[in-house]
Amino acid sequence: MKKIDWVKKLTSRKLWAAVASFVSMMIVASGGAESQASEVAAIIMAGATVVAYIIGEGLVDASNKITESKVEEVANE
Repeated sequence: MKKIDWVKKLTSRKLWAAVASFVSMMIVASGGAESQASEVAAIIMAGATVVAYIIGEGLVDASNKITESKVEEVANE
């Protein structure tokens, strides 16, 4: 069984576009206004942008930390 890469999944624009579309269609199907569905979709996409940025910055910071540790190890040898 393959391990799921959740970081990659959660930062996927396709995933968030699908979620926004699904929620928007559910709002319209349940009698909500199209303008309300558009606002909710915009909020979901804005939230997805923040999530992707935070995860991306975390990955960069982790990568820099690993690189710094390796440089220190080589310098101490």
